Amino acid sequence: MSRTTIALVGSTGSIGTQAIEVVDAEPDRYEVVALGAARSVEALAEQARRLRPRCVAIADESLVSDLRARVPAGVDVTAGAGALAAIATEADVVVNGVVGFAGLPVTLAALRAGRRLALANKESLIAGGPVVQRARATPGAEIIPVDSEHCAVHQCLRAGSVAEVRKIVLTASGGPFRGRTRAELASVSVEDALAHPTWSMGPKISVDSSTLMNKGLEVIEANELFGVGLDRVEVVVHPQSVVHSMVEFTDGATVAQLSRPDMRLCIGYALAYPDRSRVAFGALDWGSLRRLDFEPPDLDLFPCIRLAYEAGRTGGTAPAWLNAANEVAVAAFLDRELPWLAIPAVIEDVLAGHDGAMPETVDDVVGADEEARRRARTAVLRRAA
Repeated sequence: MSRTTIALVGSTGSIGTQAIEVVDAEPDRYEVVALGAARSVEALAEQARRLRPRCVAIADESLVSDLRARVPAGVDVTAGAGALAAIATEADVVVNGVVGFAGLPVTLAALRAGRRLALANKESLIAGGPVVQRARATPGAEIIPVDSEHCAVHQCLRAGSVAEVRKIVLTASGGPFRGRTRAELASVSVEDALAHPTWSMGPKISVDSSTLMNKGLEVIEANELFGVGLDRVEVVVHPQSVVHSMVEFTDGATVAQLSRPDMRLCIGYALAYPDRSRVAFGALDWGSLRRLDFEPPDLDLFPCIRLAYEAGRTGGTAPAWLNAANEVAVAAFLDRELPWLAIPAVIEDVLAGHDGAMPETVDDVVGADEEARRRARTAVLRRAA
């Protein structure tokens, strides 16, 4: 039996490295034929030496000579703005683990080529929703979500159709600041925000989890993926991170997906679909599981969820503005230029000036992203002063 070919875009990040672990666990099933990263030459070259793909790509063109000198002979090396998107047409399954808006070209390239997209880059679907939806219509194109919550919903929906859904319930761990007061949140540090209680993630996603913006973005993503409408997507805080999301059907039955928090389960699900991985990455020890708690999120202390619902209901380029403003604000916080509490304030400042535009092309989405970033940088300077 021939192996499924895999392109790992964002291969040196958290999702990419865990995807390699999934491939290593079932080497008779998968073959990595393409690797791509933004700037991590040494890590990318080491992956190329070990996996021997057909091609590797690096987004930073200034690093191409260094990369060529490090990879094995016979591996094709490409670089530049379109290099990561180009390798997204090279395999049966494309894993998009690129962080942030930069993942949009990869998402579009994979779908337009009629590939299965294992999507861990929620920002591209959120910012480019209307454009991505058109690309999804390409014969053969499909999205299997890798985010734990949407992967869980995808699995739950195998028990019933979207037409039978009463609501989707996305679970949130609550992040590192669950239960803190506003006074306590006023002095949190970058290190505090990066100390997630249950998941190991990159800096940007960890900060999003601390503000609960990750959950706000996931609300929009759930609507884009499953088409149920924002008003049928609910968020609950579940600190154990065992129930990864639920679907309540019209007859009152609720189907949930439970496992240990392990992204390799989600990656394995996307790679093997419609089959299952043969490796039980997220298996639970039922004898040690004592309780499952749920509570509503505190939208006063964590307003990013509310802002995401507002942007999603506005539609058009508002989700792109939301995402761009968040990326700028989070970067400023990580650079210690902005206090944690000012992250949602910057986003709200930007959304207040949204121009109501409706994107028709990729250029429209890119233009909206650039305009929102410009406004967000101004808001950061004002809030940081």
